[in-house]
Amino acid sequence: MSTAATDQDKLESQRELDSQQEDESEPKEEPEHPGWLSLAEILKNPHPVFENGVFLIGYHFSSNIYVLAGDYLTVVDSGNDYTSFIQFFKLGFNAADIKKIVLTHGHRDHAMGTFELLRYPPVLENKDLEIIIHETGPYEFKKMIGQLEHPLIEVKGGETLELSGFDWEVIRTPGHTIDGICLYHAPTKTAITGDTVLPHAMADVDKNAGGNLEHYLYGLRSLLKRDIEIILPGHGVPMALDGGKAVEQTYEGVMLKVLGLEEAETKPSWLGGAGKLAEKGLLQEAVYCCDKELAGNPENAMALQLKAYSLTDMGRCEEAIELLDKILLQQVDNVHALLGKGRALLGLGRHDECLKYFDDVLGINPDIKEAHIYKGMALHLAGRYDEAMDIEIFRTEFAEGFKGQLATEEQPASKGEPDQSS
Repeated sequence: MSTAATDQDKLESQRELDSQQEDESEPKEEPEHPGWLSLAEILKNPHPVFENGVFLIGYHFSSNIYVLAGDYLTVVDSGNDYTSFIQFFKLGFNAADIKKIVLTHGHRDHAMGTFELLRYPPVLENKDLEIIIHETGPYEFKKMIGQLEHPLIEVKGGETLELSGFDWEVIRTPGHTIDGICLYHAPTKTAITGDTVLPHAMADVDKNAGGNLEHYLYGLRSLLKRDIEIILPGHGVPMALDGGKAVEQTYEGVMLKVLGLEEAETKPSWLGGAGKLAEKGLLQEAVYCCDKELAGNPENAMALQLKAYSLTDMGRCEEAIELLDKILLQQVDNVHALLGKGRALLGLGRHDECLKYFDDVLGINPDIKEAHIYKGMALHLAGRYDEAMDIEIFRTEFAEGFKGQLATEEQPASKGEPDQSS
């Protein structure tokens, strides 16, 4: 079978499931639920990790449930519907074969089915059954699991879990909640994403569960570093294709939310978004947006410059210098590029070398305050203290900074609390 044909089969399969989920929010004509489905058939992928695995698509107050089948059974997200496992065991699966339950986060719709599952005597009596959740998961949930005397495995992110005979990497993905994790299987380029990445949607941030938009960006950055093709989400239809694109779309959607522009009729350009993100200190996101801008216009000096400045502030000074040299090759008197290269060289500890660039800037425009300050810093770090102090602007800034440091150091003593450390 050709690759094109295989991809077409995957898309058709995905469309069938999509149609079964349409208008889920309107209960007046709710479609018949498809029940437990074969992962291998839905994904059109015969890899052993999917071969005997099944999933139940979520609805209303219950998430998708995935069961990985191999040397034993692993449940990933147990949902929140007591009927789910009645149907599951009718398929011929043995309750005693369930050895692990992994939760992508502690929301009720993903986690409370664990207790329904533990009602089955073969499951409850198997005290070796492991419940795996992030260490910041809900205290009450973990307490209840402890009372049932099942091993509770608390992960941090970065671990490799053996699940049903297959290795899955734990990726820390806070944002929707503080305890979010995703699971990544590199051989099949598959990510089980919980609510971090959803098809055609984006999960809200639950502040009551420690959710945070900037943390959300952190988690998505981690996913972007993986080669992802297949997404098994916490809600909605599994994605057999374009998983990486779904991660990117979620990442870009969260950026818009951070900027408060998700509802704006006109979205900012990539360069405009990069500038706003840089102002907020979100430098990696600024670099991402600059890259998108440069993909369409590789010679855009503003994008090159903003990316270089962001890279310098991130400590990636060599990369910044390459970009600034590209600008200076075309615009030898570009003061921003000259200042940027001086800053990058300063960041590399090349103090004497960077002085030339600050002098070039001041030769073009002696009123640029930053050039005076950076030149003074370079001289001071090079051990040329007198020359540094001859620069009035630097001397003033240095004195103010020194005063601030002294005030901070003296503050505990001013409260009358003696230092007990010695």
